[in-house]
Amino acid sequence: MAPKKSKYDTNPLDPDFVRNTEEVWGETGGVSETQEVKGATREIGSSANENARSNVYSEAPTRRYDNVPLDSPYPSVFVPPTYSTPAPYQPASTPYRPDRGPRSRSVPGIGLPEKWAVMLPYAPSFIGIVPALLELFLVPRSEGKVRFHAAQALALHTAILVIQTLFAVVGSITSSSIGGNLFKAFATVFLIISMIRVWKGEPHHIAPIAEPTQWFNQHIEPRKKS
Repeated sequence: MAPKKSKYDTNPLDPDFVRNTEEVWGETGGVSETQEVKGATREIGSSANENARSNVYSEAPTRRYDNVPLDSPYPSVFVPPTYSTPAPYQPASTPYRPDRGPRSRSVPGIGLPEKWAVMLPYAPSFIGIVPALLELFLVPRSEGKVRFHAAQALALHTAILVIQTLFAVVGSITSSSIGGNLFKAFATVFLIISMIRVWKGEPHHIAPIAEPTQWFNQHIEPRKKS
């Protein structure tokens, strides 16, 4: 008994293709006829958004695209950003003036300008010890900046004096003064750099001598308190 054929078991190259196709479609009954739709059709009412639908430029989701007017703009994916013209540059009413270091006003108690009062205590060769002590004894505590640099310079000179004494002792034992001379040159350069920094008004805090600086500033009382 030959196997039953389906409508897909056909070969277009087969000479009996047309006859076999008719037999298969005949067995399955062919295509069903269209049935009649019963009942009267009803009219669909217009929606409340009919004005937006009729406007082709509207963003309504039900907008029609079958009858777009010819003068309507082409919808582009790229929309250039809108920006306003920048306002013309207007300079500030008060021009910027950089800080030019300590002020030239006279410091109470010594009568020197502030830029000189903060610089002289760092003078090398232990010369700065004299102005440092004078400022700590004469300048009132209200002048915190001047007293800080005086105390820091005094602590720095004291540290340099102690280290140079140690190098001198070692040099007398070893009969060599190279280490002491190098340290003396280094100390002189460092003191000159300190003078330049405080003259320009730059911050100059030496962390290793912070404690002796604070001690000198607190324990040396000015002659006139304020």
